Amino acid sequence: MFTGIIEEIGKIKNIISNGKNMLLEIEAQKVLEGTKVGNSIAVNGVCLTVTKMSKKSFLADVMAETMRRTAFKELKKNSCVNLERAMLANGRFGGHIVSGHIDGTGIIEKVQQEGNAKWIYISTDEKILEGIVEKGSIAIDGISLTVAYLDEKKFAVSIIPHTQEETTLLMKNTKSIVNLENDVVGKYIKRFIEKKESKKEAKSNITLEFLQENGF
Repeated sequence: MFTGIIEEIGKIKNIISNGKNMLLEIEAQKVLEGTKVGNSIAVNGVCLTVTKMSKKSFLADVMAETMRRTAFKELKKNSCVNLERAMLANGRFGGHIVSGHIDGTGIIEKVQQEGNAKWIYISTDEKILEGIVEKGSIAIDGISLTVAYLDEKKFAVSIIPHTQEETTLLMKNTKSIVNLENDVVGKYIKRFIEKKESKKEAKSNITLEFLQENGF
């Protein structure tokens, strides 16, 4: 589990890809502290397992399902990425519950300045928008952010100077693709309600009156 508080900006040192999956080598410093092979590190919000490491980098495999769901296909050598180690049980919870399991992607449509903050408008598909609520939480490339605006086609977040400086979000241009993870608590609630509604619809329409009218 992660919190969406980025610890470090890393850099892609090498990519080995066959189009369906890839092996990433990522330069880093802080997130390597206390990390062992088999541990998890979120890379742009995607939970990856460290398979090999040195003093200045680590390796992680990316499977086909992750390639389909994320913006990893846009990564290139020297691309900057947001990094966060899995949360320790005794750690401080600074963001929100982030699983590292990406729901899909969005496209940066517009960036606007307002005082010391920047508004970033992101369009995405209807299924993801259904899981977003205004003033709720969302992870964008692994960054825990608050939804400040929402309509039927897009949502927006407003980021403070610290987030601007400590993450990769403003390194991206309009039309750049970002990874999105909806609030996991909201996803479970939505699934629970959908199952209850489905059971109601499947409930038999046979009533006592119906049986009496048909000779039972």
